[in-house]
Amino acid sequence: MSIHRTALVTGGMGCLGEAIAKALHDAGHRVLLTHSPGKENVESWLASRAQSGYHFTAYPADVTNYDSCAACAELIRANGQDVDILVNNAGITRDATLRKLSPVDWNAVLRSNLDSVFNMSKPFCEGMVERGWGRIVNISSVNGSKGAFGQSNYSAAKAGIYGFTKSLALEVARKGVTVNAVSPGYLDSPMVLKVPKEVLESQVITQIPVGRLGQAWEIAALVAFICSEAAGFMTGANVAMNGGQHMY
Repeated sequence: MSIHRTALVTGGMGCLGEAIAKALHDAGHRVLLTHSPGKENVESWLASRAQSGYHFTAYPADVTNYDSCAACAELIRANGQDVDILVNNAGITRDATLRKLSPVDWNAVLRSNLDSVFNMSKPFCEGMVERGWGRIVNISSVNGSKGAFGQSNYSAAKAGIYGFTKSLALEVARKGVTVNAVSPGYLDSPMVLKVPKEVLESQVITQIPVGRLGQAWEIAALVAFICSEAAGFMTGANVAMNGGQHMY
């Protein structure tokens, strides 16, 4: 029998974030999302998803700022909700070779993709430990494992998630809380589709043994399993789902 819990997905209005939110909703959980402060059209976005049967609650949070994340956590608790499942999905890219990479873009990616995992996990992890149950899933990337040309900032941040995941998993394993990472490969998403079509077809898809881009719902299904009761013996893992592009 499944147990319905409260889940929070950062960056939940993006392509992968929305797919994860829907998968958790389908599993019967109450789903909360975060979005950047000042983001436009949040209410209309939520209303359109509600028309399809997906009822989400959204909270503003600057995931690069610890105080903003702590305030978000306090607001959620003030609304009578305890977060049992946290999916750290928010992230950005600012690609450039190291020769052209500015300190501003280095810091922006590290703060959004790595600092955010600490900023969101710390305010919620203690409550999970106190209640004796929790799931934290950190979304990394195939490029955190294998590297990528022009992505020293992104790859460094995504690789850093592995160390954080394993260390926190050790700290809370006996408290009923699991901490895992998921490393998607290249997905059929707006971020990937910004790559010129000829480059995508000749340099990306040709490197994927299954011969196609991944779908966000496929990653979301994996995340939903990791967040389930059935995955209680799984912690400190990094699960790759990249079509065979990088095997390790």
